[in-house]
This record gives sequence, C-alpha cells and structure tokens, in this order.
Amino acid sequence: MAADERPQTAKTAKTAKTTKTAETDAQSPAGASGLALELLVHGVGGTTPQAMLGDPRTVRVTGDAVAGIHRRTGDLDAEERPGDHRREPVREAYVWSNLTSGDGSRALWLVLLPFMVINLAHWMRPTSEGRTTTTRAYGLLVRLVALTLTVLLTAAACEVALDLTAWQCAGTPACSSGKAWLGFMSAGRGGWWSPPGRRLALAAAVPAAVTGLLWLLSRRTWSAYETQPPARPGTDEDGHEARRRPALCLPGFWYGRRIVARLRAAHTAAALLTVAAFLVQAASHHDRAPGGSPALDALGRVLGAVLAAAALFVVHTVCRRGRSEDAPDHTADRLTVAALPFTALGLLLLSAVYSAWDRPGWQSHGMLPGDRVFGLIALGQGALVLLLALAARRLHRAAPVERTPLGGLAGPAVATLACALGGVMTAGVAHRVADWLDGPATPGMGDGPIGGPPVLLTWQASVIPPLFSVLLLLLLVLAARTLLLRKRLCRTVPDGYPDERHDQARTRAIAGSIARAGLTDASPWVLGTVAALTLLLGGGAVAGAWGTHDVPGRAAAGTPAAVVDVAQTAQALGSWCVGLGFVLLIAWGRRAYRDPAARRTVGILWDVGTFWPRAAHPFAPPCYAERAVPDLTWRMRTWTERTGGRLVISGHSQGSVLAAAAVWQLPAATRSRVALLTYGSPLERLYGRWFPAYFGPVKLAALHDDVHCWCNLWRRTDPIGGPVSLPGDSAGAAAVDHGPLKDPLAYGRTAEHPLPAGILGHSQYQSDPEFARTRAALLARLAAWMPVPPQGSAGRSSA
Repeated sequence: MAADERPQTAKTAKTAKTTKTAETDAQSPAGASGLALELLVHGVGGTTPQAMLGDPRTVRVTGDAVAGIHRRTGDLDAEERPGDHRREPVREAYVWSNLTSGDGSRALWLVLLPFMVINLAHWMRPTSEGRTTTTRAYGLLVRLVALTLTVLLTAAACEVALDLTAWQCAGTPACSSGKAWLGFMSAGRGGWWSPPGRRLALAAAVPAAVTGLLWLLSRRTWSAYETQPPARPGTDEDGHEARRRPALCLPGFWYGRRIVARLRAAHTAAALLTVAAFLVQAASHHDRAPGGSPALDALGRVLGAVLAAAALFVVHTVCRRGRSEDAPDHTADRLTVAALPFTALGLLLLSAVYSAWDRPGWQSHGMLPGDRVFGLIALGQGALVLLLALAARRLHRAAPVERTPLGGLAGPAVATLACALGGVMTAGVAHRVADWLDGPATPGMGDGPIGGPPVLLTWQASVIPPLFSVLLLLLLVLAARTLLLRKRLCRTVPDGYPDERHDQARTRAIAGSIARAGLTDASPWVLGTVAALTLLLGGGAVAGAWGTHDVPGRAAAGTPAAVVDVAQTAQALGSWCVGLGFVLLIAWGRRAYRDPAARRTVGILWDVGTFWPRAAHPFAPPCYAERAVPDLTWRMRTWTERTGGRLVISGHSQGSVLAAAAVWQLPAATRSRVALLTYGSPLERLYGRWFPAYFGPVKLAALHDDVHCWCNLWRRTDPIGGPVSLPGDSAGAAAVDHGPLKDPLAYGRTAEHPLPAGILGHSQYQSDPEFARTRAALLARLAAWMPVPPQGSAGRSSA
C-alpha cells in the first residue's frame, strides 16, 4: 500500500457513519448490481500475479514493488461495468512474497536464525486468562533468554577475533609466520601493534563492526515495518467491540515501534559491553598479577565496576516494560534509546585505550583470560529456560487448551532450540577458524601452535554426535510408524473410489501421501525429546568442561581404551559437524544471495517464522504481517465502502493466516459484507496448537462469530493444512470445515483425466471443482445476510 493512501483511508473510515455508507452504496452501480470481489492471498514460497489470476496481462492497482494488489488488465474498470461480472466475482491478487524473499540481502537473515526462533517462543505461551503476573514473567524470561543470545554470538565474534587471532595466533610466531595479513601485529616482529593489549584493541573492531551492522539492519527494517501507526480498529456503536475481540485485533498488536527501539538499544549496548568486558578482563588479569601496575589495576577495577553497572542498566531496560497490546505504545524513551548505545560505545573506546596502554613484559600465552564466559552464559540460559518452563506450565494448568503440544511447554522447548542453534553457530565458527589457523593439527589437542577455542565449546561440539544419534533413532521410529499407517490405509483408500479398478501401486502411493502428511502431528514429541536431551547434554558439557578443564579427548586419558576411543571420536565428529554446519549455512546464504530460486527457499523459512512481531529480539528478521495485514484490511474496507459490494477473501496456506488476521481488524459494518475462504490452512493444525493464546479454539470460535460466512477446505494428503475443528459446531449452524476433499480427484484414467490424476497435497486447491462451488455458496450466503436491491432501484441497502 502506498504510504500516503492509508492515513486518508483510515480517516474516512473513522468519520463515515454506517447508515450513510449503506445509503450511498445502494445508489452506486456496483452496490445496485451486487458486484462481488475475490481477494486472493497466496501462501508460503510466493508466486506471481499472472499465475494467481490466470492471465499474463495484469496491472498493480495499489501497493508497491514489495507488496501490492494486482488485477487483470481487462478488469480495471469492473466497477463501471457491474453487469459483466454477474456470474463470477472480480478477482484481485495480493502478492507479498517480496516481503520475505526480495533482494539478495535477505539471504543474510540466515545468520539471524536463533533470534527468529527465540522470538517465536514469546508467542507460544499458553492462554493467560486471570494470570497477568505469570504472563508478564513469561515474556520477561523470554526477553532475557534473547539477551543472552546476543551476548553469546558477540562473545563468539570476540573469541574468533580477539582470542584465536589476536591473542593466540598473533602471539605465536609458529602460527603468524605464514600469514602475511597477520604479520604487522605479530609478537615476533616487535612492532607498535605487537603488544597483546594493542592487538586486542585492534581486533575488537571486528565484533564492534558486527554489532553495528546488526544495529543498522534492525533500524532499517524498524523504519520500514514498525514505525507506521496502525489504523484504529472498528467498534460497534457501544464502543466495546475492540475489548471483546482477540489479541490480534487490539490496537497495539501490530505496532511495535517503541518496544523494538528499546530492545534494539539494549541489545546493541549489551553487545558492545561484551566486547569491552573481554578487553578489560584480559588487561586487568595482567595488572593484578605480581609485577603489574597498581595504577592500571585500580583503573581496571573502576572500568569493570562501570561495565557491571551499565550491564545492570541494560538488563533493567529489557525487564522494565514489555509489549503493550491494549493500546499503541507511544511512550518516548529518547534518553534510553539514544544514550544507551552511545554510552556503551564510549565505554568500549575507554576499554580499548586501557587495554592498549603500554605494559612492559606482557606476553600472550594459552587462551585469553575470561573464556569461562561461555560457561556462565550456558548456565544462565539453562536456568532461564527452566524458569520459563515453570511459568508456561503454570499458565497451562490454569487454563488448559486441548491439543496444546507438550502440555504447554512448547515455548520453553523452542527457547532451548534457539539456545542450541546459537551454541552450534558459536562452536562452529570457533572450531573452523581454529582449525584454519592451527594448520594440520587438531584444535584443543595440544599438537599445534595454538591452544584452540575454549574447552566448553569443544565439549558442546562433542555432544552433537549423541544428539544426532537420538535424532536418527526418532526418524527411524517415525518412518516405521508411517509405513505401518500406510499399510493400514491401503485397506481403506479404495473405499473412496468404489467404481474404479484398483491397482496396488496406486493405492500405496495415495496411502503413503496421507501417512506422510500425518507426520506433522508427530512433531511435538520429537521437539520435546530433542529439547530435553539438548538441555541434559548441555548441562553435561558444562560439568565436563569445568570438572576436567580439558577437551574430551584428553580428559579421557587414563580411562579404558573404549572410553578414550569414544571420547576422541565424539570430539572429532562434533568438530566437523559444527564446522560443516556453519560452512553450509554460509554457502546457502551465498547461493541465496545470487540465485532467486534459492532465495525463495530461504523466504519460506521467514514466511512461517516472521509472521509474528518482534517482541523478544530486535535483531530478528522483521514481521511482514505488520505490512501485509494493514494492506489487506485497508483494501477490504475501502472497496466495500466505496462500492457496497460483497467481498470474499481467499487465503491459501500462510495466506489464510494473514486473511484471518486482516478480517479480525475490520469493523462490524465491513465484516457483514466479507466472507472468508481458507484452504490448505494451518490455522488450527499449526497456529491453533502451537500458539494457543492467539489462535486457540476460543479465538477461532470468536473469528467464526465475527465472520458469519467462513468455509475451510482441506485434504488428508495435505501436510500443512487441516480442519479448523471449531468447538461446539452444531448441525444447525453452517459448518466451517468442508472436507476432506478427494485427492486425487480420480483413481485411474477417466474421460476427464486421460492421465492418472496427480496427488495434489498442499497445492492447487483452486483446481478442485469444490473450490468454485464453495466460493459461490459463500457469496450467496453473503447476499442473504446483506440483501442487495435489483439494478436500477433507488431503495436503501439493508447492510
């Protein structure tokens, strides 16, 4: 939507009265003829307006190159020719794929994967009726876990730049001699940059630059997504509708300007303070040793205290206030947002000066002092996740919702996964850089010129092979269950095609598609098992690292040969696994940067993961729904008010979630003219189960109450979509779910299908004849709710 169009539309909608709108609609050509509009919203992966509308000649009627609404060229003046569209509605396509898979820079978002996952954990909390304090505690704990992820990934950059490169390799002639790019600060040359403190101060520019890049990316996306104030939701005459409707309808839900700005300032400051802490810890460790300078020691203690106070203020900023959804958050924290990052930057510069101060006799050996920070981060994350699990369990027990996965512990499990992803990325980059600098030696085994990464990172990498073994076992169990289910389904599939000649291979193919589609419903216990095992192995890695102070391969010395072999194998395989994972991530990102098809695949990840606003981590990829939902709401509202016609919004897959969220924003007068058609929809199967506080049964029932004309098409072969299964659907009320649709449409060759019909699964719902019949039925029901006078009548509309 064009930025200059929305405020004017919102103002018009605010001031127009429902009775006046209805009276005007009845006199318009479109309203008099009952003109209908179908607004198509595509799903994950994106498509083109030409494919959606089935016509190579399309034109964008509103929006921009990032997201816009398109029509066929021949339908541009449809409102002036209502008689030509009596049989079928005018079709429009909303194309939003460039919001997640546009230019090549979006491929860099792969690095932000842990941030996106922890943001999902915020929205996975159980329902919270009557538990305001526990709800706030849940959000606070998620934000603190997100803060530890920023510190962890900054510490990883410090480990590579400060420890492995500047401290260990540049301080060892055997490592730096063959690297010309490192020679200017080699300890063997005796140049100005050769003292350890100056090498560290120079290397600190790398993590500081990474932090600046994340800040810049977050600010740019914040300006594009969160700063646009949302239109005020519609209210009934009594003014209480906004308070009765679900959270997605609240005026502050799609407006994250203030909280993202606060979190961005806090996380940027935390990252810069982490770099400063590495510098101060290394220099003060030398100053406190015998022979150190008392003056520098005192300065180091003062700097350490100031850094600790600044860190406490960062934590206070994160804890002080979360999201405000009941009303848009217009609280101006200019001092915090502007001063906090620059204060942290100033402390970093002071720390760099303190570190670079001349200290005769200071030499670097071993690992950089302060490597225990990774253990402290791991312990902090484990404690926060356990507290998060207690809060989630309390919320779920207070108001249990059927089909909620893991007994309400889905959010803590996903938070554990985010921490694991951060740990894998940290260990991966550290081990690959150490392996590159160490030459043919094995990092951490003492057979090379450098000591290698911190012991804990090696232990964390070593637990990956056992984790993969358990995951492989789970996959084998799922495969066996799928085969057994396919065998049982082979006995029932032919019943759906009674007049067909049955073939064993065709029956197995159909049964296999249905069985594989059911794997989606098995994902909760797989996630729960992996999360619990990750938490257990992570605790074991910390205990092993702190108990032995050595890598697993050397810590096992003196034990039976079998134990030594297992430890060394796990360490070697773990190092390669984390390194290979990091390399594949970079390679995939590089390919996505150059290849639009690969970039579209990356975009599918963000289609699912970035529907939700940034509530926990400001460096997560931005929420595209903060652009798409107002776009769709604006179009439905303005078109129905201008024409008085009927509108059906058709959403496929993720597009059905956007459609439902947009319909929730409409005032009652507009909703009486709008029907909702969803197909291949994850509204209940994914969103209703994993996000019960926002899409649970009560919320979907409220959507049905708001939109009287709603139909949902689904197939048993669809691994993503499914029935909505509203609670209390009675036979007297119009059922929302229409299905399961037959897939494939024909078992074998028929006159209509000269070749065997393909098994469509999640795609091509519009090719099913039931789609057109359902759409026509919805429009007919709308006409019954909203009687339209015959053409030429000057009567008053009854909308």
